[in-house]
Amino acid sequence: MSRLSQIPLSVLDLAPITRDGTAAETFERTVDLAQLADTLGYNRYWLAEHHNIDGIASAATSLLIGHVAGKTQRIRVGSGGIMLPNHPPLVVAEQFGTLETLYPGRIDLGLGRAPGSDGVTMQAMRRNPRAGVSDFPDRLAELRGYLGDALPDQRVKAIPGQGTHVPIWLLGSSDFSARLAAQLGLPFAFAGQFAPGYMLEAVHLYRQTFQPSEVLDAPYVMLGIPLVAADNDAHAHYLATTQQQKFLNLIRGKSTRTLPPVESLDWSPQERAMVSQNLGAAIVGGPETIRDELENLLAHTQADELMINGDFYDHEDRRRSYEILAEVWKG
Repeated sequence: MSRLSQIPLSVLDLAPITRDGTAAETFERTVDLAQLADTLGYNRYWLAEHHNIDGIASAATSLLIGHVAGKTQRIRVGSGGIMLPNHPPLVVAEQFGTLETLYPGRIDLGLGRAPGSDGVTMQAMRRNPRAGVSDFPDRLAELRGYLGDALPDQRVKAIPGQGTHVPIWLLGSSDFSARLAAQLGLPFAFAGQFAPGYMLEAVHLYRQTFQPSEVLDAPYVMLGIPLVAADNDAHAHYLATTQQQKFLNLIRGKSTRTLPPVESLDWSPQERAMVSQNLGAAIVGGPETIRDELENLLAHTQADELMINGDFYDHEDRRRSYEILAEVWKG
């Protein structure tokens, strides 16, 4: 039996806004894709926190998670992730405690250290850009305290939140979150969808230093992977120019709204190398290619779960990609 058929597959949705689209249309497509993923048997549907980025509509992440959870039946819904330095831990606990109370057993809280924005936006969120993220472990401990069982002398409680034990994941693209997740015995998700360069080292470090906890007896690794599936390799590579254009425009400081695919890209060798670096873990192709490359990825990483991010201009192409992946996954 293939390893692919034995592991859970999940979905990461960055709530992309198309070139001529609106946030309202994005939310409709998000719900539609989540319902499809629910029907196809995907394990999780996560949404990411970003601010002041014109091509991403998931700034109010917890609100969108609740909206998706209310429109689906079975699939777990969560954050990939909430940027903890942006928020008081008590507020995060109250939000996700509320979500867990409304949708018991279906909510995940993935946490990151990055601001998900630029310095000016951080100031608008009343964050001091010079404060850094060195207090992340302390903020994490405080948040876990609000979601765990209340202590006898605890004066401040998250209501709702206290005692909900919402599952916490640490997300990262470097060794910091890998080390912290291992130290605390928490599951670890690596952001291979945009920063794959350190993936193998981070996963190895996490596994080698993992300490069992009340949460996990053994390490659990989920990898974020960009994937574009189509009925054949040629069409998949054509569709993949959409995600290439997004990273290219990010490098150029231009709008990151989702663009239609193109036959060729006008980019310099340096820009092409930078985009290729960002998308180094991307899997693009028809069903057989997708199957072979996923099996190869799992053989090298021994990942416990994969979280797929598919960037498409046409929503029907996006739906079809996840359908093809589900067909390959189920054998």
